[in-house]
Amino acid sequence: MGLVSALTRWVPRTVLQRGAHLALQSVAWAYAGSSLEDPIVGKSYRKMLPYGRVRSRPNALAPHSLSLERHRAVWVFLQRKTDFFSAPLRMLHLAPEYCYLKRFKKLGHLDYVTADLDSPWADHHFDCHDIPFEDASFDVLMANHLMEHVQDDRRVLAEFHRVLRPGGWAVLQVPIDYGNEATEEDPMVTDPMERERLYWQQDHVRLYGHKDYPNRLRAAGFDVEVVDMLDLLGAELYGRYSLGEERWVYFCRKG
Repeated sequence: MGLVSALTRWVPRTVLQRGAHLALQSVAWAYAGSSLEDPIVGKSYRKMLPYGRVRSRPNALAPHSLSLERHRAVWVFLQRKTDFFSAPLRMLHLAPEYCYLKRFKKLGHLDYVTADLDSPWADHHFDCHDIPFEDASFDVLMANHLMEHVQDDRRVLAEFHRVLRPGGWAVLQVPIDYGNEATEEDPMVTDPMERERLYWQQDHVRLYGHKDYPNRLRAAGFDVEVVDMLDLLGAELYGRYSLGEERWVYFCRKG
């Protein structure tokens, strides 16, 4: 087991959130090079760090920003397919990621609201099954790799839809088993190691299938566009940004 995998498995998430960036940035010099690039910060590397518990992925974690494949894919998607970086928007960012926080906060046109159950990075703390904001409060919502942790994902999706304004949109990335069409979940599976075996992580309660996931988003009322980042970027940039298996971005609009 690699160091990063061991830390993410055995060290509490809130502890990692307070200190992981300092540790990784201190060794970033050892990865300097020109083969790969993190588009969020513009840093280039000869390689990135591996990441993952059951499935360790090479060249996944960029040491300066702590971005993973999903973060880099979403960043480029926001740049190329939305007006996120220019339009006046109110955003709810659930489970906010380190690689985005400072950069989103610096956007003067963005009314940026962060929330999580217990993250020290978040402005608000609540359970996303019951979001304490009024209907139609936000133009944009982002919640990446959150849905696989919640007990009732349909209720959470209904809450996301409720707090978005008509015409608003969300980016909702999750781990997906692209070899399986159906979502695997069983509330009777409570043993952490069995969850890790079945759902790739001890605190996951399901593993989404590639056909079922967009259908669940549509059932919540969203218009869903599954954007192919390989088609959008081309093979050269897709590889340079090291997007790995994060080929598809799930873009959800409230009609």
